[in-house]
Amino acid sequence: MSQRRTYRPPRALSVLREHLRETFWFAPTVALVLVFVVWALADAVDTLIVDTLRDEEDFRSLRELMAIADDAKTIVTTIASAMMTFIGVVFSISLVAVQMAAGNFSPRVVRIFIRSRISKLTFSVFLSTFLLSLLVLTAFESERNPREVTSVPVMQSILTLLMVALSLLLFIAYVTQTLQLMKVGPVVDRVTREAFGALARMPRSDAPGEPLGDETVRISHQGRSGALRDVEVARLVRVARRHDVVLRLIPRVGDFVVPGTPVLTVHGGAGQPLPFAARRALQSAVSVGVERTFRRDLTFGLRQLTDIGLRALSSSVNDPTTAVQCLDRIVQYLAVVAQRPLGTVYHQDGKGRVRLVQHVSEWEDLVDLGFAELRGCAVGNPQVTRRMMAGFEDLLQLVPPERRAPLERHRDMLVRAVRQSVREPAEGDFALEPDRQGIG
Repeated sequence: MSQRRTYRPPRALSVLREHLRETFWFAPTVALVLVFVVWALADAVDTLIVDTLRDEEDFRSLRELMAIADDAKTIVTTIASAMMTFIGVVFSISLVAVQMAAGNFSPRVVRIFIRSRISKLTFSVFLSTFLLSLLVLTAFESERNPREVTSVPVMQSILTLLMVALSLLLFIAYVTQTLQLMKVGPVVDRVTREAFGALARMPRSDAPGEPLGDETVRISHQGRSGALRDVEVARLVRVARRHDVVLRLIPRVGDFVVPGTPVLTVHGGAGQPLPFAARRALQSAVSVGVERTFRRDLTFGLRQLTDIGLRALSSSVNDPTTAVQCLDRIVQYLAVVAQRPLGTVYHQDGKGRVRLVQHVSEWEDLVDLGFAELRGCAVGNPQVTRRMMAGFEDLLQLVPPERRAPLERHRDMLVRAVRQSVREPAEGDFALEPDRQGIG
């Protein structure tokens, strides 16, 4: 058995990291905690400066610092009063933009905003600047005698100004990214890149040629219903190696599972039942959520591209050019997986022994997902049918002979549907002429 290690090996706590990336509260919360730490350090520095100047009886320098702090107090007060209003206005407008993008493309593009590092960083810095300004205001003293003052928040004020400058820079980056959500090109490109990321996390392996052995037990899902988002491959392989068994994942990532659904089968182990702790570890390695993710879902990217294309071809939108852009990316994705082994993924332990067998989509499944629904809506849109015919032509030149049948089947069905929908043969010939741009 040979295996080419051209994929990203699974890392510990990958499911937790993926969950945190899907949330919007974690980064701002961490940022607010860090603000308290940074403010405490800056306050300690200010106190140290005052104590040093007082010990040296340099009251002239201390008066100058107090004058600087008085000037900075006005600025910090303005920042504190304006920052929260600024945050509310900016993110209200942004949410409207995201809502428009979801209506124009697909509701699933909202996850691009949620997962965006710029969005989280901007929101975190905005809130941190607001909180820091409030904390700095508490450090200002009414005492005017330099011999009695205990702290002059100069460093804290400088830190607040730096945070404001950072907020302005991030605001520019954030607005730029939000505007990209209004354009179909960057959206489908982001979806395609995430689909390739899921593909890169899957190992490329040949069939091991080894039987799994007798099935000894089935592990059922315990918990809430939802889509199978991810599995902790590292934990499953570790448990299987420890008990010398082979695991098989029954549902595919993206399938909807309910409590009691078998999710894993255990093979081998000399017929010995798994301990309760091992069974619990296997159950906890299966992650179920409300929505699908790109983590190990090979078809989620094609699903989103198809959804955007279908919405573009609906009578309410009627935007065939967007559908053509989606077809460009669908053909790109299928071209990458054209020579790739599909159907089953074999995860090995450190000694090269297969410990987890995972079923993924076959080539025919990917072709059906990419073309079936769009093909049914493309009739009557020559721009789309011409691009689809060009896609079939390109893919038929790339795939091995055994993978030509699904492409030829969809091409033949498209030809028949177009011929039946038009009366003029010349019009049908025009609609079926391969063109990578559709109609320019």
